[in-house]
Amino acid sequence: MTPLLVALCVVLLDQATKEWVRGAFSLHESVPVIPGFFHLTYIRNTGAAWGMFSGQNVALSVLALVMLAALVVFRRKILPPGRVHRVVLGLLCGGIAGNLFDRLRLDYVVDFLDFFVRGSHFPAFNVADSAICVGVGIYVLGTLLAKSPETALPAGEKPPETPAP
Repeated sequence: MTPLLVALCVVLLDQATKEWVRGAFSLHESVPVIPGFFHLTYIRNTGAAWGMFSGQNVALSVLALVMLAALVVFRRKILPPGRVHRVVLGLLCGGIAGNLFDRLRLDYVVDFLDFFVRGSHFPAFNVADSAICVGVGIYVLGTLLAKSPETALPAGEKPPETPAP
């Protein structure tokens, strides 16, 4: 139930913010929130991250559907059990679904979170993109920080020996 609730929250927040941007801003309009660091800028992205594969909406929609199906079908093989990984699954599915709804409904993805770091411009993104990145980040950190069975043993205790074949 956790993945479904997280995914639903991500999709609702993503779509609500995108609708607000589409209604409140003209295309390419930019409003500084923290001048020189963070702006709200209405962008239409017909590609993937950073505008790669621009104009490939059908292929990117099919890829999103395949990834959603793979995450759901293979979730037990991809993600170990635990609450954190259920949240990760929800973040990933919600983020993918949020951008997929845009592609199917609008033929582009609405991006609007626009950052500048040390004078360099970071490509605009949205809530769905953020959910995907946070989900992947948590998954990677969890994988890197996971204790192997040997390191999980109390000090001085050895793992059980497996019989020779």
